[in-house]
Amino acid sequence: MKRTASAHWQGGLKDGQGTVSTQSGVLDKQQYSFGTRFEDGKGTNPEELIGAAHAGCFSMALSMVLGEHDLVADSIDTKATVQLEEKDGGFAVTKVHLELKAKIPGADKDKFMEAANTAKDNCPISKLLTAEITLDAELES
Repeated sequence: MKRTASAHWQGGLKDGQGTVSTQSGVLDKQQYSFGTRFEDGKGTNPEELIGAAHAGCFSMALSMVLGEHDLVADSIDTKATVQLEEKDGGFAVTKVHLELKAKIPGADKDKFMEAANTAKDNCPISKLLTAEITLDAELES
């Protein structure tokens, strides 16, 4: 399976701008720039897109792991915070913190935490990233 995304950029780093698009068309020429990445400009940025991908991948992986234990979630809500910082004379994504809130009928806290950590360690996006990945998980009743 292969999926594609593309980017177009014009101009310099600080005065330039670009767009990103995805094969599915869900993102179609969505604007990004220095301002959307390092300031509060309107548009997206690579770290935000990585966060969305990681949150989505982790949530699906958790659903799969729960299914292996005959559990089905009523809801899985994941927020991914991607940290970009200066490192070794450049920038690097150094950390991703996942915040999970889930409603899972019949799950106890130990099984829930085991499933959440298994999903964190094994979802394909986690495996892709070399950044430190942390998790806070809350099982709601």
